[in-house]
Amino acid sequence: MDLSVGVRFTSGDEVPEFPRLLDSLRQPLEDGHITLHRSRNTVTYPARFQLVLAANPCPCGLNVGARNECTCSPRERTRYFQRISGPVMDRIDVYCRVRAVDLRTASPAGTSTAEMARQVTATRERQAERYRNHPFTLNSQVPGPLLRSEFAPEKGEAKELTDALMNGRISMRGYDRTARLAWTVADLDGAERPTREHIGTALFLRGRA
Repeated sequence: MDLSVGVRFTSGDEVPEFPRLLDSLRQPLEDGHITLHRSRNTVTYPARFQLVLAANPCPCGLNVGARNECTCSPRERTRYFQRISGPVMDRIDVYCRVRAVDLRTASPAGTSTAEMARQVTATRERQAERYRNHPFTLNSQVPGPLLRSEFAPEKGEAKELTDALMNGRISMRGYDRTARLAWTVADLDGAERPTREHIGTALFLRGRA
């Protein structure tokens, strides 16, 4: 049986309602595989995938927009998101708060699907070329020690990232994930190496506002 093909993409809606399921994803999100232990055997399966999660802004779902009709207390909102454990939150690379649509300011203009696909393809090609002498092809696969040595930003460019680690704003895992994200931002920008601006963007994208 061929086990070389893993799940490429999975998504979840109303994620605070499934805390135990989310916690079970911690190992594959970190290692790219999952190990099952039984009484007589232990087996490991490939499980590298892209995870997209969504949740309401509060239990009632109305804490959004100018006509905020939310009936949840601040404590209820806090407890709602506390169902997602810190270790799971630390493994999420990009956070995006979706605000209410305003037809007065909404614009149909934007990046087309075809142009976005072209950018993604070009970015992946840049990564494959950069890592041609390594056993990986994507920024997401670069081990932490290499991110802090061979593929570290130029001296002085990573000060904001280092400060965030030293001040406790991010963990060591968060440091590595932010560095990988900064490389992707740099690749999209066509830069040879992440600059302070790319790192700042990566830190912003990992924010939980």
